[in-house]
Amino acid sequence: MKIEHVALYVDDLEGALEFFRTYFDAKAGHKYHNEQTSLSSYFLSFDDGSRLEIMNRYNLQENSNSIFQKGFIHIAISVGSKENVDNLAKRLKDDGYEILSGPRTTGDGYYESTIKGFEGNLIEITI
Repeated sequence: MKIEHVALYVDDLEGALEFFRTYFDAKAGHKYHNEQTSLSSYFLSFDDGSRLEIMNRYNLQENSNSIFQKGFIHIAISVGSKENVDNLAKRLKDDGYEILSGPRTTGDGYYESTIKGFEGNLIEITI
């Protein structure tokens, strides 16, 4: 078995698309729109074949935006090397995104940096 994709609701669908294209080289499929439900979405593909669905609709609800809330909390994206983690974390910080941790080696041996990305969604950048 494998996880086929993960989905993320956003307020600004086109802005989210540009964020993942700019920083993580995501490739977008065709935009889907359902007039009855107001759902619009893109499937984003990454070099390893993993996919992220970004979605928007008119009646989204806010979450608590705490790193300790229940449920899915972050997405981890591998960028291949410590140097790439460091460079991307610096680039994101220079572009105004908040670095919540790292870059660092965690107690369980991961080298990572966690950022508050587009619309406050947490992204762990790792090797």
